[in-house]
Amino acid sequence: MTPDRARAAFRDGTVAPTSGWATGFTQTNLIAVPRDWAYDVLLFCQRNPRPCPVLDVTDPGSTSTVLAPGADLSRDLPSYRVWRDGELAEEVGDVSGLWPEDLVAFSIGCSFTFETGLLAAGVPLRHLEQGRNVSMYVTNRQCRPAGRLHGPMVVSMRYIPADRVAEAIRISGAMPAVHGAPVHAGDPADLGIADPGRPDFGDAVEPAAGDVPVFWACGVTPQAALMASRPPFAITHSPGHMFITDHRDSEYRVSV
Repeated sequence: MTPDRARAAFRDGTVAPTSGWATGFTQTNLIAVPRDWAYDVLLFCQRNPRPCPVLDVTDPGSTSTVLAPGADLSRDLPSYRVWRDGELAEEVGDVSGLWPEDLVAFSIGCSFTFETGLLAAGVPLRHLEQGRNVSMYVTNRQCRPAGRLHGPMVVSMRYIPADRVAEAIRISGAMPAVHGAPVHAGDPADLGIADPGRPDFGDAVEPAAGDVPVFWACGVTPQAALMASRPPFAITHSPGHMFITDHRDSEYRVSV
């Protein structure tokens, strides 16, 4: 499926995690905040580039992005979260009527982008095999604060066969604009994750024999920061329900 057809399906009401959609095209996380909070978010992302690599920032009030000319950030994602005072107020499929004139939107790199390289190399992805959203966890690692914004790092986890972990690290490490190499592989407890079968976001995924849990910094981190910092209003994507751009994944590969 092409990116424009995928976006049209979401605009028409299709709701689904986007891993595996429009294979080969870059996906992004979304966080949109009032202009008064935009510098805090930009500084937070600059200080925490692993979980928050910025690919585009809109002008206040705009729902357009250079990542997909003609697309609408308020309508073309499968599911959105609306936040008020740091609390999740609603989860909807269209926020065009909730987008104020001073809202600034940040498009942040997504780990689904490097999955194309993993699949091309034959590295299995259990969440795709099982038809599930990727597992995501709030960790015990605090991000570097920025202005009023602070909070813990969120990670996404993929079970990788032990003999393919080094390959997964190499492939993802060549794409720093979409989180890059993992931040941890092995014991989840080292990240403060008590039970990998109970993710904070996404779905639980079953490992195969010989799999190792591998953790990447995740673009859901700004949502954890919203919960900790409590800005008056924000809009984000629902975890795993990303914006599909017109850019190809290969554009963000810096080496092979």
